[in-house]
Amino acid sequence: METARVLVAADKFKGSLTAVQVAERVTAGLRRVAPDVRVETLPVADGGDGTVVAAVAAGFERREARVTGPLGDPVTAAYALRDSTAVVEMAEASGLQHLPDGVFAPLTASTYGSGELLRAALEAGATTIVFGVGGSATTDGGAGMLAALGARFLDADGKPVGPGGGGLADLAEADLSGLDPRLADVDLILASDVDNPLTGPKGAPEVYGRQKGASEEDIAVLDAALTHYASVLGPETAALPGAGAAGGIGYGALVALGARFRPGIEVMLDVLGFAPALARATLVITGEGSLDEQTLHGKAPAGVAAAAREAGIEVVAVCGRLALSQEALIGAGIARAYALAELEPDPAVSMAQAGPLLERAAESIARDFLS
Repeated sequence: METARVLVAADKFKGSLTAVQVAERVTAGLRRVAPDVRVETLPVADGGDGTVVAAVAAGFERREARVTGPLGDPVTAAYALRDSTAVVEMAEASGLQHLPDGVFAPLTASTYGSGELLRAALEAGATTIVFGVGGSATTDGGAGMLAALGARFLDADGKPVGPGGGGLADLAEADLSGLDPRLADVDLILASDVDNPLTGPKGAPEVYGRQKGASEEDIAVLDAALTHYASVLGPETAALPGAGAAGGIGYGALVALGARFRPGIEVMLDVLGFAPALARATLVITGEGSLDEQTLHGKAPAGVAAAAREAGIEVVAVCGRLALSQEALIGAGIARAYALAELEPDPAVSMAQAGPLLERAAESIARDFLS
């Protein structure tokens, strides 16, 4: 019988294991039951936090830059580079992880550092930039990012408007003539797992503002400010899929930087070399911390399963918690899911012991699919 060849292509278990650690634990569990199994690991991400880590695991070089955090303090942000392709993750510069516990700034948090990170990639010689957006602390429509790249946003007195989405209410003039000229020669791919427009009931402030500390009043202020901002820069673009990604940074990239929107997991699978790895596999193991309704809408496991199903290769999933029916799993191309919650029902213990539990889940996969 031919030796099984397993491809482990899972995302992180948020709060407990990185995608790299997930792959290591699954591999250890498989080999305990099936010592001869061939395992190839390809940690994946969907454009949100963890995207740079996944690129580095796939052979990209990790680079760092000192940039401006969402509250204006300096932070160290990483991006990934291979040849002339860079993977830039906006959360590295402007993400929620840069906010002190319990401190939010929904009206003033800025994406300026994301623009500085893009500039660092340009200076490193990148001509293709995969711009992964998600996990932002900001709702400024990408105005901060554009300002860092040379744009000017002025009030009626000709002075720069204040930082963050709140400041855009005072916008009288947007001058994009100073944008970094190197951007004209770059293929900028906006990689996101959300397709929301900029404003309105499905827009960035209404759907994502609360998780960034916005009150109902703040949401109304931000929606009005972003609507005004879009009326100055280009209202048609505000309705495009992805314009509302990461507090509207998608809009800024689409309207002013010539970006093209693609689902994050599709872009990342291309960049990470998923297709050739898939061709070598007889079984794929994917997963993430929570397999739920959101998973089905562009998250990494759904993208991996769709590609594997097209290639006729069976897929199973690992997760911390499972909130999908067997019917929904099969509809997504996943034959079976193994949840850590089945082994340890206490969520706190399950998260703390995720590594050993995941090895046990992988042992079950080996018994069920490899023996």
